[in-house]
Amino acid sequence: MKKLLGLLLIVITLSNFACAQNKKDTLFVAHWNLENLFDTIDDPKTDDVEFVIGSEKEWSADRLDKKFYNLARVIRSMNNNNGPDVLGVCEVEHQDLLDSMLNKYLKDKFYRVGYLESQDGRGIDNGIIYNSKILKMIDLRGLNVNLADGSITRLILYGTFLFQQRDTLHFFVNHWPSRRSGEEESEPKRITAAKTLRTEIELLFAKNKNSKIIIVGDFNDEPTNISITENLKAAPFFCDSVDHQKLHEDLETDLFNLSYKAWFDGSGSYKYKDDYNMLDQIIISKELLFAEEIKYDCNSFEVYKPYLMVTRTGKFQGAPFPTYGGSRYLGGYSDHFPVTAKFIFRRR
Repeated sequence: MKKLLGLLLIVITLSNFACAQNKKDTLFVAHWNLENLFDTIDDPKTDDVEFVIGSEKEWSADRLDKKFYNLARVIRSMNNNNGPDVLGVCEVEHQDLLDSMLNKYLKDKFYRVGYLESQDGRGIDNGIIYNSKILKMIDLRGLNVNLADGSITRLILYGTFLFQQRDTLHFFVNHWPSRRSGEEESEPKRITAAKTLRTEIELLFAKNKNSKIIIVGDFNDEPTNISITENLKAAPFFCDSVDHQKLHEDLETDLFNLSYKAWFDGSGSYKYKDDYNMLDQIIISKELLFAEEIKYDCNSFEVYKPYLMVTRTGKFQGAPFPTYGGSRYLGGYSDHFPVTAKFIFRRR
């Protein structure tokens, strides 16, 4: 009897060990334009006069803290209230703002920040918030986008992470030049940003054709604009085909846009007048479609619209609930919805 019980215990132990070895988990990736996350102090080197005490917008420490609270609520609610594992953000004046928000409202999440300052005229840049229990940052640098007219735009932030202690993930956060001067007039600037990023991507592929790359950002262009399709060379990706793996493996392209189908179905992360635009996107390398150790969870891309940040009434019903409407304080979240995607990995 003792021998039988002992044998049974060994079988159960081995079975549990096998299950643990084969257990699958997820890496939750997101991007969010935080809409003018400024402190209250005037920086004489940048054009931040809208967001200082005494400005027309009446920006204040209390309003900044409300902004922190609102942003943290949305971040925490992602990934079934577990928060994202890595989140690219843009429109942030400096790293201290992200650190302050995390320390006050997300201290339990083991988040750390990667951030670099650029010479952007408004002083707003890109950042990375990441779960330090899952990802280890091993390098952080910025790619300069040299515009033909000599104007300054944000750096493309490039973080390199060690994942599961041996896999390398390359993570790029973008905020390309806006359409404020007109879509056609400003398009060459976004094409320059796309070419800058593409050059870095090709260097990575030259070293390792199976590089695991995740590109996120507010591109200020749609998935079908030439900056994305021709200059960055990111192709549409569909999961609906029964044989989608063979379909995409046969293509010569090395980057795929996870945002395309949602855009095709009429969704968007930003509402301009009556139209939704998919300005915020997630693009990945082919390796992340088919690799055994980590790969995209098909159809998991989402424009994340939690009820708490959706405008409920009026002419902007259904749009993101922003901090300001023009110069009028609304006390909301952001004028962009976040975008998210899940990746399945085998836990070692």
